[in-house]
Amino acid sequence: MTFLRVLSTKFGGQALAQTRKARAYTILAGPLSAPSKQGCSAVCYQAKQQRQTQIQIQIQIQMSRFSVSAPSMKDVTVTFIEPDGNEVEATGEEGTNLMELAHENDVDLEGACEGACACSTCHVILEEKIYDELPEPTDEENDMLDLAFGLTDTSRLGCQVLLTPEMEGMRIKLPSATRNFYVDGAKPAHH
Repeated sequence: MTFLRVLSTKFGGQALAQTRKARAYTILAGPLSAPSKQGCSAVCYQAKQQRQTQIQIQIQIQMSRFSVSAPSMKDVTVTFIEPDGNEVEATGEEGTNLMELAHENDVDLEGACEGACACSTCHVILEEKIYDELPEPTDEENDMLDLAFGLTDTSRLGCQVLLTPEMEGMRIKLPSATRNFYVDGAKPAHH
């Protein structure tokens, strides 16, 4: 399925490619095809499907920035519980990952690798109900979670969890510490 067909499907068949930006974005994104099951375990295939969904959501977000015909994403409100017990309510658009949402609301969730799934500093602890509804973590995420401080049965990396309407009212606990490879304890500045 081509990018343009995905857009037509997602945005009710309206011709969004009438602008130069849309055509340029179509060329950059290229075709989107269904993930292949060949040579892949069920977990691997599920991870591929999750990544495909993330890409489609990111495309929708990018398209909505310059298209008036794009549907608005739903706002989702969650509560971060910091290690000191302080609660911070944060609202973000559907498709935003928890790490970005935390940074936008000055929640002290580190994210040293800036969302590349290459560290465990954005480790969060989710409610069991929400955790069970999420797709399984990828092997890469599990490898990074193995390095996380205070790992629990419902631990995930904030950079890998995208907001959905079902998460409305969710409470997200931050661990009491993170394992960062900085020797001096410095934390990278949020963008």
